[in-house]
Amino acid sequence: MQKNIVVITGGTKGIGRALVLRFLRAGYPVATCARSAQDLQELQTTVVAELPAAQLHTHAADLSQQNETRRFTDFLSGLGQVEVLINNTGSFIPGRLQDEPLDGSQLRQMLDVNLLSAYDVTLALLPGLITRRNGHIFNICSTASLTAYPNGGSYGIAKFALLGMTKNLREELKQHNIRVTAVLPGATLTASWEGTDLPAERFIKAEDVAEAIFSTFSLSPQAVIEELLIRPQLGDL
Repeated sequence: MQKNIVVITGGTKGIGRALVLRFLRAGYPVATCARSAQDLQELQTTVVAELPAAQLHTHAADLSQQNETRRFTDFLSGLGQVEVLINNTGSFIPGRLQDEPLDGSQLRQMLDVNLLSAYDVTLALLPGLITRRNGHIFNICSTASLTAYPNGGSYGIAKFALLGMTKNLREELKQHNIRVTAVLPGATLTASWEGTDLPAERFIKAEDVAEAIFSTFSLSPQAVIEELLIRPQLGDL
């Protein structure tokens, strides 16, 4: 039986890449995007070598730009029915609000990447999910969505907002049989931490986040994990 599409934004690195591989290994066709066409081609090459029967659809798009997000969702409309949407696209710029540009450009950038990308993709796919009364939406938030920290700046604001959007979606969509989950990982060993001198054991593995999301998706339709909070065993950094 043909399975429906799993959409994972930002699928070439870190948690997104781990998610793409996890769902492909489970036999799901996956559609993903990233800004770099070269990174997408490298991912496709890896998949062809490791999982020759897998169906991976890729599209180069910068989801911080609404017109590119629309092109991505138009691309998705030609692939078939979507069963899972994982809004993973994100970006982190550390720093204090008081040190950010006075024109507000940093906040707008963080909102575009971390919040509005998820908002735009979700709204485009919602009519189909509601019509079929089936689906699961995951928004990759952060422990920064729960706890403010001194160097969080506009990133923290955007991640708090993404959690708020996720909570709203949960309340609005439960009657349509659509599950909504906020994923709140702590420090995960991805490109964001390149150059750190901290040992690997202080971080979550991206593969562990992907496995937790897949397990959450695999529950019976009568159950939903509303918030999936994952921290390094030794605590936050």
